[in-house]
Amino acid sequence: MKRTLRPLASTVLLVAMASSAWAKDPVVTVYKDPNCGCCSAWAEHLEDSGFEVRQHDTRDMRAVKIEHGVSPELSSCHTAVVDGYVIEGHVPADDIHRLLDEKSELAGLAVPGMPHGSPGMETGRVDDYAVLGWHHDDRTPDIFSEYTH
Repeated sequence: MKRTLRPLASTVLLVAMASSAWAKDPVVTVYKDPNCGCCSAWAEHLEDSGFEVRQHDTRDMRAVKIEHGVSPELSSCHTAVVDGYVIEGHVPADDIHRLLDEKSELAGLAVPGMPHGSPGMETGRVDDYAVLGWHHDDRTPDIFSEYTH
């Protein structure tokens, strides 16, 4: 009687495919004004970097920011939540990946304002900017990463 390894190979392939699906990045939930184009462009930047993005339009961004502990000093045009972290503004996807990989104790990351050249704000002009991190018990932000041009 001749044995075949075909069923075993199929099982290994299915396990590998399932493991790949389990390793996907968490879903990023983005709260934004329905008329904001740069927020949608930032969401596309995240999707291009492997994130699944769910966008929610709201006209009361102030309430969203208060609910998620975003101070006026950290504020930008949109607020997102991913795996328990708050992401405020035009934070590059690589910084979000790093935050998730490091399993940081930060509450979140922020790019205050809307600096030109940040993801979603590609206007032709490029400003220097910093990605700031903050903790739940201390709203004093620290520099997480810097982008200088």
